[in-house]
Amino acid sequence: MSGISRDLGKRGEAQAADFLRKKGYKILALNYRSKLGEIDCIAKEQDTICFIEVKTRSSERFGLPSEAVSAGKQKQISRAAVAFLKEKGMLDRKARFDVVSLVYSAAGPRIDLIKNAFELSGGFTF
Repeated sequence: MSGISRDLGKRGEAQAADFLRKKGYKILALNYRSKLGEIDCIAKEQDTICFIEVKTRSSERFGLPSEAVSAGKQKQISRAAVAFLKEKGMLDRKARFDVVSLVYSAAGPRIDLIKNAFELSGGFTF
C-alpha cells in the first residue's frame, strides 16, 4: 500500500470512529491485531459487539469502497473476530459485522454505514 493510500485509510478510520461515536457506538478497539488478522474497529452498540471494516476511497471511479470487502477479507475478519471474542471471554455475546464506507470528494466526505454487511464464515479451527 502506498503512503498516500495508507494516509487516506488512516484518515478514514479516524473519521469513521468519530462517526460511530456520534451514532452511539462505544469504541472498544481500533486496529485490533491477532495472529489471525486485523479488524479496523471493534465497537459496542447496545448489547451487540460490532466488528467494523472501514473502506476509504478518494472517488467511486473503481466502485463503492464497501464493494472491496471480498470473501477472503470477510473470512479473515471473521477469524480475527472469533479470536477477539475468545480472548475477552465474550463468545456468548451477540456480534455482527458492519462496514463503514467513506468517499472523499470536493464536496466533502460521504460516509455510509452498512450494518450486518456479512455473516460469520464457518469452518474455524483454532
